[in-house]
Amino acid sequence: MTSTGGTLAASDRIGLLDKARIIAPPGYNRWLVPPAALAIHLCIGMAYGFSVFWLPLSQAIGIDHSVTCPDMSLFRALFTRSCDWRIADLGWMYTLFFVLLGASAAIWGGWLERVGPRRAGVVSALCWCGGLMISALGVYLHQLWMLWLGSGFIGGIGLGLGYISPVSTLIKWFPDRRGMATGMAIMGFGGGAMIGSPLAEILMTHYRTATSVGVWETFVTLGLIYFVFMLCGAFGYRLPRPGWKPEGWTPPQNSHAMIATGHVHLKDAHKTLQFWLLWAVLCLNVSAGIGIIGIASPMLQEIFGGALVGQPNLGFEQVQAESGLKSSAALVAAGFVGLFSLFNIAGRFFWASLSDKIGRKLTYYTFFTLGFICYASAPTLANLGLLAMFAAAFCLIASMYGGGFATIPAYLADVFGTQFVGAIHGRLLTAWSTAGIVGPVIVNYMREARLAAGVPRDQLYDPIFYVLAGLLVAGFIANLLIKPLHQRWFMKEEEVAALQAVDRKAADRVKVTGTVSSSDGLNIKAILAWAAVGIPLAWGVWITLEKALVLFR
Repeated sequence: MTSTGGTLAASDRIGLLDKARIIAPPGYNRWLVPPAALAIHLCIGMAYGFSVFWLPLSQAIGIDHSVTCPDMSLFRALFTRSCDWRIADLGWMYTLFFVLLGASAAIWGGWLERVGPRRAGVVSALCWCGGLMISALGVYLHQLWMLWLGSGFIGGIGLGLGYISPVSTLIKWFPDRRGMATGMAIMGFGGGAMIGSPLAEILMTHYRTATSVGVWETFVTLGLIYFVFMLCGAFGYRLPRPGWKPEGWTPPQNSHAMIATGHVHLKDAHKTLQFWLLWAVLCLNVSAGIGIIGIASPMLQEIFGGALVGQPNLGFEQVQAESGLKSSAALVAAGFVGLFSLFNIAGRFFWASLSDKIGRKLTYYTFFTLGFICYASAPTLANLGLLAMFAAAFCLIASMYGGGFATIPAYLADVFGTQFVGAIHGRLLTAWSTAGIVGPVIVNYMREARLAAGVPRDQLYDPIFYVLAGLLVAGFIANLLIKPLHQRWFMKEEEVAALQAVDRKAADRVKVTGTVSSSDGLNIKAILAWAAVGIPLAWGVWITLEKALVLFR
């Protein structure tokens, strides 16, 4: 019998992870979906905070000091059990995270659209948390290759699937507020390190003994915690029935020219000039920000030196020579990094929500214009010793860096329609993988070259800022060239209807046994769901604010 009779034939039974299982009943409260997305993004966002493990792991054998092996090759470092790892070798995990994130999102984005966000979320949890377990074993056995394989490769795949899992789902639930919806979820990826980093510090302190730095135990604990949260998020996903729209909302009849009313097939999206212009827009915006994020603390200390500790006449070398001043300067720089992180997170929600009002194209014009002004003025602000204005400029840059990530899914939906937006977004994230290499290479290699040439520390970054400003000019031009797609790229109405008919048929297989009382607004169930993710996030914000307040003492 079919579902209308109350039972399903064996061949029609719906699995726990099947897409049909998560079709929402009439009246379902759409505000239950963003917390599910946040539950996954807050966990995988710990990838940003992995640097908290580098120093302890570099002393995994010596415990209180590093057991170094001169002239150790990278190949030997992968398998050695007698030498401590170099931070540079550990840092390759960070590169693997974001290269695999973009690659896996591009490769399996189409699969995600077919099977739905729940199955993708479960696979993401298995990969990310399973990777942490493999890394824990790697630390215990002191095998670096296991960390690269576990968290870097397998975990990186989990990052990609987890990152894109809610995108098309949220856009379909919030057609009236696309930017805000994706901004809420992607905000979690930026906030994951704010929770995970201090939690990891607490756990490592708790587990530390005379024979262990406490990292493998911390990996196991975090893996278990994250697995529970990510499964809750995956099983919290729901899809609207085909044709659903918010109660009382009708699509604008005179839609803005940049907002498509049709849908482009996944197989055609990358054939358009618009896709590659959007790829360039994201890549250039991220490249200009990610290199600075990775070097924010030493940059502030090198540029301002003793000014960070109330002694502006002292340079960087003089501060480093005095242990008390060195610690104080590092503390102030850490506060700057914390403030940088807060603006990165806040910008994801603020700018994406603003884009619903002013449009995605104008939002990116704002990113590139304000970013250019900030970078171009940074050398002057530094030379004048205007620490507060310098910090404000880079906090604004951080907000637009995060805002770029949160706004791009809605930009894609505007240009290509919503039918395949999750998979198209997955392919576009290869721009992030590219930027993750380009940005740090520009900043780190230019800095090292100027340092080797004997340039004073407080002047190392001036040309770097100008180069990054140039990247934003290129991004402005790419954004300027984005135009609405020609009608020939859009699927015919009958093609879209056929695709949606498959989803509608799957939805009809499920017997509706109940509803949620309201289709919108925060009822008690939604409030509890938001509290589950909001309380940990608020704790992370509080810890970060405490560190950031050092800047104003």
